[in-house]
Amino acid sequence: MRKIVKENVEANSYEEDVTIKGWGYRHQQCIVLFCCMTTAYSLRACMGVALVAMIVSDGDSEYDIRFNNNTVANNLELNITTSTENYVYTSVSEEYKIDGVLSVLLLTNPYPKFNWSKKIQDTILASFFWGYMLLQIPAGQLAHRFGSRYLLSGALFINCVVSFSLPWAAFYGGWICVLVFRITQGLSQACIIPGIHTHLGKWTPLKERSRLSAWAYGGQALGPVLGLPITGFIAASPLGWPGIFRFYGLLSGLVGCLIWWTIADTPVKHPKISTIERKYIENDLGDTYDSKKPKSVPWSKILTQRGMYAICIGHIGQTWGQLTLYSEVPAFMDKVMGVNIKANGLLTALPFLAMWFTNFFFSWAADMLIVKNILSVTHTRKLANSVGCIPSAIGLIVLAFVPKNIVVVESLLVLICSFKVATHVGVYVNHIDISPNFSGTMMSISNFVSNLCGSLAPIVAGFILTDVTSEYLWRKVFFIAAGMYFFTNLLYVLLGTGERAVWNDPPEEIKTIKTPENEPFLTKD
Repeated sequence: MRKIVKENVEANSYEEDVTIKGWGYRHQQCIVLFCCMTTAYSLRACMGVALVAMIVSDGDSEYDIRFNNNTVANNLELNITTSTENYVYTSVSEEYKIDGVLSVLLLTNPYPKFNWSKKIQDTILASFFWGYMLLQIPAGQLAHRFGSRYLLSGALFINCVVSFSLPWAAFYGGWICVLVFRITQGLSQACIIPGIHTHLGKWTPLKERSRLSAWAYGGQALGPVLGLPITGFIAASPLGWPGIFRFYGLLSGLVGCLIWWTIADTPVKHPKISTIERKYIENDLGDTYDSKKPKSVPWSKILTQRGMYAICIGHIGQTWGQLTLYSEVPAFMDKVMGVNIKANGLLTALPFLAMWFTNFFFSWAADMLIVKNILSVTHTRKLANSVGCIPSAIGLIVLAFVPKNIVVVESLLVLICSFKVATHVGVYVNHIDISPNFSGTMMSISNFVSNLCGSLAPIVAGFILTDVTSEYLWRKVFFIAAGMYFFTNLLYVLLGTGERAVWNDPPEEIKTIKTPENEPFLTKD
């Protein structure tokens, strides 16, 4: 009896030197992922602006809030009084009957407004993340089992239906129904990042990994930049606030169709990819699992991997700092600086725009360090993460002491966000370096842990800020966030690795065949 065993191949080595240049289907895949991410983050950002248009304000007239009473849902006889005219919609006139039907379906003015308290509004905004956190780890398993194509398109199709139906849910079911719909959106969007990470693990060669990943995740920065002004424009248009959710529902459906038509789970499944490009990707990534026959996840190996703990720690620091920047800094500028940053679209968009542009620079620089053999993969990831964390920590400390000058504060926020995005080619892409085959599972773990711990940032800030106008108390909040950036990055630098894990490659199946001498002969496929 003899056994033919395939020799171990060093991580990231090539069977042959295959290098191609120019546009390929791997780039197309990442552009589609970018559209997916942009749509998802635009939809996340729209709810805060939409609530402003949905809630009764002091300046609203009786005509504006006529539909606060849901009894109109059961009757097409609508009496609507304005300062100049009195319309009575009854079944007697077909014209008025049609108008009544359109009003009941929320397809024409006047649109309902709701007397929801601030607590209810905050609960609705937070409910998205309840579902988002709940399905994180299962989403990684779904991506591993069914592939990214089914997962991403399915997530957006669910968002399409839920978003399109949300205006009717609000009108006929009240805020509890809206809460359920937002939780459902969170559950479906929990599949987005694990699905994208799984896909990148199958399509991104090491020499281009930072750039291609930056393309895909660039939607995190551009989504809010596009989503906030578009949402405000629709709310002020004749489409009203229901038009916001219908627009994003339609957009989610279109991008879901785009994913279904253009995404292939692996290069070998793509019908149009050239043999040269497929070989280039496969030779770099090595053996990958077929999503139709996925192997079991090596949980014990992942959970005892030192690099996995480093990624989780680094991810926690990023999420804590990010939530401090996005949730607490606007309140700081409003209460201490006297500037309502949310009221100024340009002030809101500038940091995100800066992130989007510098994202491409840092991704190119990281790839060049690897391609030119200036730094190893491990050292490149650690350097990129440090570039993202240390300036951000310093910036938050400086922010606590700056004078009340909006130009200075906004410039500082732009600088912080410009450097912070370097972590996208640090800790965020590190899962793929360690295990392309299980990167989605690893991302779902680190994303769950980071969101669970990072969600404490607003809670801690709430306990500290007994007086929201106190500069001294705000300094404590910023010092804690800066400390999280610094110490989590330090641990990531000490523990992190970019080497391919030996358990990444699928085990070869052993077949027993009979030799002419009837001696068992073991070989591996």
